[in-house]
Amino acid sequence: MTSYDPRRVRSDTPLMNRVINGHPITYLDSASSSLPPRAVIEAMSRYYELRHANVHRGVFQTAVEATDAYESAREAIANFIGAPGGSGEIVFTKNATESFNLIAKSWGRANLTPGDVVLITEMEHHANIVPWFQLREVNGIEVRFIPVGDDFRLDLSNIDELMTGVKLLSVTSMSNVLGTINPIKELAEVAHRHGALIAVDAAQSVAHSATDVRDLDVDFVIFSGHKMLGPTGIGVLWTREDILADMPPFLGGGGMIADVRLDGYTPASGPTRFEAGTPPIAEAVGLGAAVRYLEGLGMADVVRHERSLTEDALTRLADGFAGRVRVIGPHDMAARGAVISLDVDGVHPHDIAQVLDQFGVCVRPGHHCAKPLMRRFGLAATARASFGPYSLHSDTDVLIEALGHAVSMFG
Repeated sequence: MTSYDPRRVRSDTPLMNRVINGHPITYLDSASSSLPPRAVIEAMSRYYELRHANVHRGVFQTAVEATDAYESAREAIANFIGAPGGSGEIVFTKNATESFNLIAKSWGRANLTPGDVVLITEMEHHANIVPWFQLREVNGIEVRFIPVGDDFRLDLSNIDELMTGVKLLSVTSMSNVLGTINPIKELAEVAHRHGALIAVDAAQSVAHSATDVRDLDVDFVIFSGHKMLGPTGIGVLWTREDILADMPPFLGGGGMIADVRLDGYTPASGPTRFEAGTPPIAEAVGLGAAVRYLEGLGMADVVRHERSLTEDALTRLADGFAGRVRVIGPHDMAARGAVISLDVDGVHPHDIAQVLDQFGVCVRPGHHCAKPLMRRFGLAATARASFGPYSLHSDTDVLIEALGHAVSMFG
């Protein structure tokens, strides 16, 4: 039984006690990095205070406890996303970017040949673009894009034509700029009908809605700890056990081997073959705590609350700044999440963000690692506000007031 209350989440989050420029902090940058609750911070502190040791090696008590904590986090994440093969399908990386590089440089190099196509979209984060360009330089694959329409949604009108020759469809579940929620189950059906696999960038969705990889019927899922109330420095790659078993190691060294001889080596089986060297142990422990915390909130309740916040903010922006402030993203709540990118007529997003900071309001100005999407809509950058499970309607009150000052200041 969950008892979600955003005020309780807020009280659980130490950074929410900060005062910025004389104002209580109004944190609206969760799409960039969400704020960890005390449970995450304390779990990591307990690891360092009581059981700091390397994993999978030592037989002394604290080393065994460290390994148990590390593997317990893997199990928690597998349960959180409904991994059918359990923890044996969860690979720890240092972030979502590394997870995409792992897919491209392991699965991609082993399975894609010149002329094969990787299909991505115009709204992807650079993490789901650059590794495929790098692979194109190595083995001559084609990188193809699904366009984004003027309604800020994927234009799937000729998807079957775009799928010709495609071996992998790789797509974000929710745009970090537009807030657009993509039809992943529909895209998975299309990909599989054409004999392709599908990879999903869930970095922006995994903390804001339930994720069930079996229900989605996808082949790879990627996300980062710091966007789901966890620490920085850890990411996740999930894929089915049969796919993982055929992927060659991405990095070589200690920890990822079953044997090393003078004539070669034999890699370990399972996720550890991709976790060379000392892994991010404390970060995994923290991510495990974050996952358990999110489960305790109840993702359905989080979705309802963030939907209410976003709908209210969009309405107030439209009513108060008509003709001056443009929202770059869908207005239909059924098609979007809790990310709101703003384009203020005649004012650079960095100037807007600096004025908002004087009111303690934290928003993110920039291209958000999505330059192709920015060019698609004739923009250099936006000022992006984004909600989290700790966000309140009062945060929107402060945002609207501060934005009003910024708009007036710049005429």
